[in-house]
Amino acid sequence: MQFTNNDFQDIMLHRHSVRHFDSSVKIPRDELQQMVQEAITAPSSCNLQAWHFVVVDTPEGKDKLRSFFMKFNLPQLDSCSAMIMVFGDTDAFKKYRALWQKMYTEHQITKERLDEILQTFLPLYEHADKQFLTADALIDSSLAAMQLLLTIRAHGYEANPLGGYDAKKAAAALGLDPNRYVPALGIAVGKPDPNAHEITSERYAVQDVLEFQ
Repeated sequence: MQFTNNDFQDIMLHRHSVRHFDSSVKIPRDELQQMVQEAITAPSSCNLQAWHFVVVDTPEGKDKLRSFFMKFNLPQLDSCSAMIMVFGDTDAFKKYRALWQKMYTEHQITKERLDEILQTFLPLYEHADKQFLTADALIDSSLAAMQLLLTIRAHGYEANPLGGYDAKKAAAALGLDPNRYVPALGIAVGKPDPNAHEITSERYAVQDVLEFQ
């Protein structure tokens, strides 16, 4: 599938949050899957890939989201083609050995490199506390989420990243283990409502947020 928009300058610099979508637009699931597939080329800590995505594109699924979404995010939820919930996976390290073993079997890495990874990185996660695993998973999933926002625009759609929901209820409401999955954010996806007036947020001057040392 080719990108509809391959102009990176436009994709990044003209991205803004859309809060009112054209509810008549339906995005095919194979395209939604393709967007997630492209997003997970994002970097992650030690290649752990500690992310998980739940795509909600049915009325029944949106009802589940309404059970823990804050009211000011309902316009996006009600009108978007799909809401993609991005979670961090604190158990991702349990698949880590198999991932690198596969790379070794396929001759992508040497036995020495495999041993180095499994003896260096894997123990860090096997002996880590939940706070470390949660923070790490949120970093990974946030990197993938940002890449997903740009991928969505490359496919010719717009999005709205949002965090206005009860994070303690998110995983369980979607049938996930709340002890394993921690929500990073939701991403509303669709075509903008042509009749809605969207406000583009002002940005601080770079001098206010940057310093050199």
